[in-house]
Amino acid sequence: MSVSKSHPEKRRVAPHIAELPKSGIRDFFELVSTMDDVISLGIGEPDFVTPWNVRESALYSIERGHTHYTSNLGILPLRKEICRYLSSDFGVEYDPVHECIITVGVSEALDLVIRAITSPGDEIVYHEPCYVSYNPEIRMAHGIPVPVKTFEKNDFSLDPADLERAITKKTRAILLNFPCNPTGATLSLEQTKKIAEIAIKHDLLVIADHIYSELTYGERVPSIASMPGMKERTVFLHGFSKAFAMTGFRIGYACGPVPVIDAMMKIHQYSMLCAGITAQEAALEALRNGRGDMMSMKQEYCDRRNYIVKNLNKIGLKCHKPEGAFYVFPNITSTGLNSKDFATRLLTSQKVAVVPGTAFGSCGEGFVRCSYATSMEGIKEAMDKIGLFLKEIS
Repeated sequence: MSVSKSHPEKRRVAPHIAELPKSGIRDFFELVSTMDDVISLGIGEPDFVTPWNVRESALYSIERGHTHYTSNLGILPLRKEICRYLSSDFGVEYDPVHECIITVGVSEALDLVIRAITSPGDEIVYHEPCYVSYNPEIRMAHGIPVPVKTFEKNDFSLDPADLERAITKKTRAILLNFPCNPTGATLSLEQTKKIAEIAIKHDLLVIADHIYSELTYGERVPSIASMPGMKERTVFLHGFSKAFAMTGFRIGYACGPVPVIDAMMKIHQYSMLCAGITAQEAALEALRNGRGDMMSMKQEYCDRRNYIVKNLNKIGLKCHKPEGAFYVFPNITSTGLNSKDFATRLLTSQKVAVVPGTAFGSCGEGFVRCSYATSMEGIKEAMDKIGLFLKEIS
């Protein structure tokens, strides 16, 4: 009998998991972590510390002995506050008892909804470049990811006609993230309405990832969930990490049709059980008394955006001005380098970290992502160093 030469450890891993690539962002920053004095324009995390009143609320929660499990759906006061917030700021009404679930970050909310709605072979259409988890999350649920390319000439906004061409009889849902990570792109009101019409026409669910919605620098377009006929076919994902600078608290939420939320809750209760109560109570304080801090941070991001876009263009890297999030996505094709080589050589030469655009999909080739969720001082130094690098390789 012949013995297989393959590693037994590898054989024990499910094939659909074994074939998944590691995150292009995290993979690159393993390299960054081995170096000292790096200026990072990489990780998409606010450089602001969580506001004091929110941290104080977390401390008081522990002092009061609130250290036990919560409902699988999350504490009701937070769900009520979330639904009030979505009503006042997004124009969509949800029942906090049956149409809202608190999750461990928006990442868990995304995982839950995809697993709740996807059968093997179902297709989910989404836009690229996009957040690194979308494609793997769909594949882990045995679904088929169907990316729709977006282009620099359109400021990376999604063309509804391109979206509709990607829809087949197997399509189950449309996944949207605007403002977008990594491009900062937004949708116009007209585009949003057309996508809503497409969803209704083809009887599709829409998964709307709103994690950067507060960080919109122009007029914010209403959520697709608020449009006629869309609430009953939209799952609204959101959280506290970006706008409230609460990444480490890991609190997100989903609101949507009762059957979908109920299905998400089943998966949640058998896996995660519930989000941490301390973080939930901190999130409640953020919604009740955190608007001022959120607006202050947003203004700082806006100032940084204006500076980094102006200076990237000045030093020779074409860069559109994003209308949301805290990323820019400059075109580096003029250097003759591909995205990975550009990022690696910039890191080695000048100790400035950016993310190769290919981490966000194949159509990200020719671009890098720079986060301006870092200090203005750091951004200014990074621009000087990138300028030196461009002269070095010219």
